[in-house]
Amino acid sequence: MHKVIKDADTRMRKSIDSFKTEIAKLRTGRANPSILDHIRVDYYGSEMPINQVANITVSDARTLTITPWEKKMVQVIEKAILNSDLGLNPATSGDIIRVPMPALNEERRKELIKVVRNEAEAARVSIRNVRRDANALLKEMLKGKEITEDEERRLGDEVQKLTDKFVAEVDQLTTAKETDLMAI
Repeated sequence: MHKVIKDADTRMRKSIDSFKTEIAKLRTGRANPSILDHIRVDYYGSEMPINQVANITVSDARTLTITPWEKKMVQVIEKAILNSDLGLNPATSGDIIRVPMPALNEERRKELIKVVRNEAEAARVSIRNVRRDANALLKEMLKGKEITEDEERRLGDEVQKLTDKFVAEVDQLTTAKETDLMAI
């Protein structure tokens, strides 16, 4: 495979991975430890993800249980969850923090679907930007007589096939997440 195609494939795959990470943060009403992945807490002067200072488990379908490794981290973690953009209300009992997942109402589900669609469009734009960069590089190579016109056309078609494949993957992930969000 040509270097330009490999580079485009790698960059498009990174866009897909980023999109997956973003939609994983959106909660579906079921408890999932990855919901808290982007929340950071102050641990001895440095910002750390919660999963590096505590054990996060799913105690039942709608409750996360967080067990900090140090007792003094209980209040810090609780405050970080309260101040996050997730709208969760943690409850502390001793040195365990329980985070109940509120049931999603219809209005909130529709808001989350809009967020998913915006993230999907951002991922598609990112993929198309990679295509544009790859095509520009192919044109430069053609001008520099590094490749022939036929090679440029063939490689351009391959870049387009890659773009179509990754955009279809974004659409598939979006549909799956929307179905997941609308399930009661």
